[in-house]
Amino acid sequence: MESAVHGRLAPSPTGRLHLGHARSLLGAWWSARASGGHVNLRIEDLDESRCRAEYHDGLLEDLRWLGVDWDGEPLVQSRRQTAHREALARLHQGGWVYPCICTRKDIERAASAPHREDAGSLYPGTCRERFADAQAAWRASGSEPAWRFRSDRIGSVTWLDRLHGTQKVELAPTCGDFVVWTKAGRAAYQLAVVVDDAFQGASEVVRAKDLISSTHQQVALQQALELDTPSFAHLGMVVDPAGHRLAKRTGAHALASLRESGVAAIEIVSWAARSLGCQGADAPAPAWVERWDWQAVSADDVSAPEPWMGER
Repeated sequence: MESAVHGRLAPSPTGRLHLGHARSLLGAWWSARASGGHVNLRIEDLDESRCRAEYHDGLLEDLRWLGVDWDGEPLVQSRRQTAHREALARLHQGGWVYPCICTRKDIERAASAPHREDAGSLYPGTCRERFADAQAAWRASGSEPAWRFRSDRIGSVTWLDRLHGTQKVELAPTCGDFVVWTKAGRAAYQLAVVVDDAFQGASEVVRAKDLISSTHQQVALQQALELDTPSFAHLGMVVDPAGHRLAKRTGAHALASLRESGVAAIEIVSWAARSLGCQGADAPAPAWVERWDWQAVSADDVSAPEPWMGER
């Protein structure tokens, strides 16, 4: 058995969990439990425009239905504003960030985890040397500025992915100067994740591979804040027959809908386990812990089962 890890589950209450979420969350849970480690749960609810109370309750219901448990009380990210602001102050003191008054869409959506289809052109650094301080930015725009990370200061970031190997990228041409604090006055996704992973002692992050580009940014922030970098593993995506990843915004293959249509949790759990390389007869989630083997896990995308593809 490997050394015990501190794993984490970090769903967002922006919609109902679907098959893709189930597979990634179960993979993270099995990995941590197989090592004899802990599992922390964090509710990433910074995106006020999309987060809803019913989705918060729904994701807890879905996790329990799957047979997934966690240690301690869930951490609610929106209640961590003081810690997030302290991290921003440290970045400011170190010269890592600058105020930005641009009104690009990425400033508004920076509270949520980005995905491949959200990627646009890199920020050109319009405000990088524009203002002496936040007060000057306020005077120019009449409102609070966002804050961007100076990717030109970090050079390259290198980190090891358990499934994809060593990742080394030049941050500036890959990610640009990304937002760490929004104009609404709260942490953006990248900063909040880094601060809260450190607070919860996460030593392993297992999630889907559409967040690999986010890991570049998070490793850079960990270096700037002098925080430990956890180990990473980015699993393949669950895709539909056209090869498109499942998305909350379409309501595709929501666990709640599958449950209502008569699909049993053991079916979904066992499909997820086998798609991640585990062997054995159908069983509830805890029974797959002893069968977990990272050596058998592939980084390839997988298709959602045909019987579950119809309208629910």
